Amino acid sequence: MAERAALALEHVVAGYGETVVLDDVSLHVAAGGTLALLGRNGVGKTTLLKCLMGLVPVRSGQIVWRGQDITRQPPFMRASGGMGYVPQGREIFARLSVEDNLRMGMASRPAREAIPDALFELFPVLHQMRHRKGGDLSGGQQQQLAIARALVSKPKLIIADEPVSMVDASLRMSIVNLFGELRDRLGLSIIYITHDLATAYYISDRLIIMQKGEIVEAGNARA
Repeated sequence: MAERAALALEHVVAGYGETVVLDDVSLHVAAGGTLALLGRNGVGKTTLLKCLMGLVPVRSGQIVWRGQDITRQPPFMRASGGMGYVPQGREIFARLSVEDNLRMGMASRPAREAIPDALFELFPVLHQMRHRKGGDLSGGQQQQLAIARALVSKPKLIIADEPVSMVDASLRMSIVNLFGELRDRLGLSIIYITHDLATAYYISDRLIIMQKGEIVEAGNARA
């Protein structure tokens, strides 16, 4: 399966200290595909995404991205290789302006490259507030900034940890539709965590349900 997938995990084991959080996890995401991770809090979903980005080391197993073994790669190389990350809780830089937050997301791009106009077309509120500090934005605006910061590096894969949590219903659907547009228009692969089954079925090609660090169900979201 790994040779046909844009991203593949094979028998990954990972955790913190002596605690095993992921136990023999295997999955794949097709090029241009969207995978939703579901499960209760504490089952290992966030740890899985952090493993993908190199923030949590893999004890055993393998991660393959676009045909290359990246299991031991540091996070900055994964970002340079086309992986964009939207962390849980947004983790924006509150004292930096919106524009500077976006430039932090461009660390892997050429130094003088401008923020693409197309990004501000996707997020017009960020253009209006580009000189404001990130901490002065509303929760929904901060979520848009976190997604835009991941997109500004021009990734091939977006890894998003609960991107529609803690936002109102209207913005939630806007973000869901945005992810669908990114997949369809730009051919991005997307893997994300959600607790909303309806959202998962609406946008995803495949669903995975996790329990106690293992994948207990996996299947196609669309007939």
